[in-house]
Amino acid sequence: LLIDWINRTLKEEHIVVKSLEEDLYDGLVLHHLLEKLGSLKLDVDKIALTEKKQRQKLSVIMEAVAKCLQLEESQLKWTVESILTKDLLSTLHLLVAIAQHFDPSLALPPNVQVETITIEVFLVPVFVTVDDAFDELFSRAPDKLEAVKKVFLQFVNQHLGKLGLTVKDIESQFSDGVILLILIGQLEGYFLNLRSFFLTPASTTEMLHNVNLALDLLADGGLLNFSVNSE
Repeated sequence: LLIDWINRTLKEEHIVVKSLEEDLYDGLVLHHLLEKLGSLKLDVDKIALTEKKQRQKLSVIMEAVAKCLQLEESQLKWTVESILTKDLLSTLHLLVAIAQHFDPSLALPPNVQVETITIEVFLVPVFVTVDDAFDELFSRAPDKLEAVKKVFLQFVNQHLGKLGLTVKDIESQFSDGVILLILIGQLEGYFLNLRSFFLTPASTTEMLHNVNLALDLLADGGLLNFSVNSE
């Protein structure tokens, strides 16, 4: 019920939630919900990829929720940490409170009971260099890699949706450079001359031309300060 409600509310933003634990912990969906339902403008970036940024983002969101709902800290059944660690019970409490405040007509079932199980996890620290960070992400934490992809897809579709474009697969749809060039133009606020790149590249050479152009634009805009192999 809550997932369907979120997806209906954020349909125009091209955001689709499938799991409350996996899709809400970073604050992106909550940010959009508050903006849509409460017309709130939060002073925080929508996209937060690092845990530090996600914690900061959630702090701002939790403060805004408490203020809107006029709740004291002692009344809150959720915390920044519990949402960040994907605590389903805390996430449910938060969503129900938001729904009841902003959409009281939503028919929530009464007397819902949730059975909780506490699991202790022992983590062994792994030290890697910056150069190896993404290799480690691929090999040791593919679940986190998928989470990063999901956030990136939401970000891309939020901006490209205005042009009627939708990205479903990063690897295949970014490989020819077309989507990347259009995205750069949208984010930077300029229109790329269609003669400067191949809109429907028919060869590897044309694809590489597009990718190299995109990399040059990123470098010129000060957004890329390290070398990237276009192939």
